[in-house]
Amino acid sequence: MILPIVAYGDPVLKKVGQDIDADYPKLNELLDNMFETMYNAFGVGLAAPQIGLPIRLFIIDTTPFSEDEDLSEDEQKELNGFKKVFINAKITSEEGDEWAFNEGCLSIPDVREDVFRKPEITIEYLDENFEKHVETFDGLIARVIQHEYDHIDGILFTEKLSTLKKRLIKGRLDNISKGKIRVDYKMRFPKQKKRR
Repeated sequence: MILPIVAYGDPVLKKVGQDIDADYPKLNELLDNMFETMYNAFGVGLAAPQIGLPIRLFIIDTTPFSEDEDLSEDEQKELNGFKKVFINAKITSEEGDEWAFNEGCLSIPDVREDVFRKPEITIEYLDENFEKHVETFDGLIARVIQHEYDHIDGILFTEKLSTLKKRLIKGRLDNISKGKIRVDYKMRFPKQKKRR
């Protein structure tokens, strides 16, 4: 089932997510719905807060990036079919010199900005079977994970921009929260006037 994606301005996007356990109700159904919602919106990642749930859960599938001809063959191979579920994730280290990449977010449609992040991360997480993993990722995969991880910590990529950039996009962000934007997927807008 395709779920509405929560738009910028909704308080759930600012909450630090809660850990969940294996008894979380209908988790497999939730994961299926999240993947369906993400693919429908042509996203490469989706965090539970973006569908209104303040829990530490996100999914990624970097396959769309594997078609980028600017990337090396090895990078394309690595990105193709990289699909994972992250539950109760904790980034334990971020290494290297920060690099810029133009990021967007399904909760903030039509806003894309360069964000600086470290190139390598180590992360502890549980998969959909609640098996523990500790893994190190780099490049675009690390970046997608960092972006989604920020969501479960109540952080949006727009908060990582300079004060000037934030001022320049303020009006666009206000319009998004009011639903004054055209999107090709289902969304829920926090400040949209109810139609009578």
